[in-house]
Amino acid sequence: MSEILKGAAVIGQSGGPTVVINQSLVGFVQAAVQADCITAVYGARHGIAGMMKGDLIDLGKENHATLEAVANVPAAALGSVRMKPVTEDIAKAIETFKKHDIRYFFYIGGNDTAETAHIMEQQTRAMGYDMRCFHIPKTIDNDLRVTDHCPGYGSAAKFVAHAFQGDDRDNRSLPGVKINVVMGRHAGWLTAAASLGRRNADDGPHLIYLPERTFQPEVFVKQVEEVYSRLGRCIVAVSEGIHDADGKPFLQVYAERAGSAMAGMKDSHGNVQLSGTGALGDALAGLVKEHMGDIRVRADTFGYLQRSFPADASEVDRKEAREVGRRAVEAAISGAHTSGSIALKREEGSSYKCTTFVTPLESVAKYTKDMPDEYLSGEEGVTQAFRDYALPLTGGVSPMTDLEGHSV
Repeated sequence: MSEILKGAAVIGQSGGPTVVINQSLVGFVQAAVQADCITAVYGARHGIAGMMKGDLIDLGKENHATLEAVANVPAAALGSVRMKPVTEDIAKAIETFKKHDIRYFFYIGGNDTAETAHIMEQQTRAMGYDMRCFHIPKTIDNDLRVTDHCPGYGSAAKFVAHAFQGDDRDNRSLPGVKINVVMGRHAGWLTAAASLGRRNADDGPHLIYLPERTFQPEVFVKQVEEVYSRLGRCIVAVSEGIHDADGKPFLQVYAERAGSAMAGMKDSHGNVQLSGTGALGDALAGLVKEHMGDIRVRADTFGYLQRSFPADASEVDRKEAREVGRRAVEAAISGAHTSGSIALKREEGSSYKCTTFVTPLESVAKYTKDMPDEYLSGEEGVTQAFRDYALPLTGGVSPMTDLEGHSV
């Protein structure tokens, strides 16, 4: 057991937002204001950047009705940031912490955010500033290690499943080849969710390409041709992170060949920029046209819509996002942990249920979790085991219905 600190708490939001990220924020606030050892509850605008500048708001003064309304609003209510702090940045943040007697640090986000929380833990300890540092999980990519799944994923997966259901019906009406690019830099969890609304092999997506497998353009066009010759149409789900045998993202390869400035663009955590462009879809559509000739080929990039569409918020996702925010406070003030990340554990049984536990920051920070082989089918598909894993997180996806088609 560690000493229970008395002081203020600060929370920030980081990385790509989700539909349920504010559920975690509200769960945190509601638990923090009830804790005797937490003297004030602050929110940092734009995460660590706001902490460095002292740009804080008093969350303890927000009324209950406002908090409950904000909990159902998508994207980061405090504003987000993509920033990997260095020692000088942490020193600036500590100045803010000392000014307001902040002893509890909470950060909502994915693996890069967990890395920032870990850096904060290490640097504050090295500088002799006693602080409790906790990471609250969030990412539509579902690629955090240790945890069964990530808050934010279930809702985004539901959106992707619905989008592909609609696109499949559209493609039945006006047949052709349709390619949809889905978020997922290192792992294919979200792209795989495109399969959750399928009833049978005739339903799209017919081909699913994930970062867990090497992408081979020559195989891709042949597989599209095979499906098209069989069904007269083809729906393709592609992760933005598909790569060659050397691990280089296909989009980067394409950009380098085209001499595009995009080829060298990276974020503060060293990630190649894959989002914010339709280049990957256009490149793949071009390959299909080149191989198959004059057929109808279209491509869309789902982009940021996947993480901020409120109509597809999963009730399961809402509840779990609220719970991890609350549990982070309970862990921080319990005296049992000086730092950690909140993780979810699925209980065995016929019905879906998850519990929470605390895992060390270093077990979650920086690195990502790929889909296991048991969820992958060949080079271009997913298994029923994946569907059994993911569907409960969405709250369910209703199948489409066809006309009976009685001939006259």
